[in-house]
Amino acid sequence: MIKRTPGWQRRLAVYLGTVARSPFAFGSQDCALFAAGAVEAMTGTDLAASYRGRYTTLRGGLRIMRRDGFADHIAFFGHHLPDRDGPPQPGDLAVVPTDDGPALGVVQGDQIYVTSPGGLALVPLGDAPRFLRV
Repeated sequence: MIKRTPGWQRRLAVYLGTVARSPFAFGSQDCALFAAGAVEAMTGTDLAASYRGRYTTLRGGLRIMRRDGFADHIAFFGHHLPDRDGPPQPGDLAVVPTDDGPALGVVQGDQIYVTSPGGLALVPLGDAPRFLRV
């Protein structure tokens, strides 16, 4: 079971600051790797270590996920993290619908950090139908 370690709030804040201006790019700064980086900052466990740098397109990333037995990145994270019962907490992952399918973001108060072409962006907490507990 993955657990947050003492000092996770500071490490998460540092991580978010580090990637804040990093533009979206499959295989290096997409929603799955962004979420995995947040989980690593809070827990010390990099769920995506074996995926980093192995794909450059959505199709390529999904192909690797399917080869490993997951329908997509949401199923992968759902395998490792339980659904949040009750209100989401800071640092939890959020599943956010987009025009390209579901994406992952990181809960911070009543907002969710998500990746975007210009770096991190915010969407309202109410936009997410599902949350994963970190």
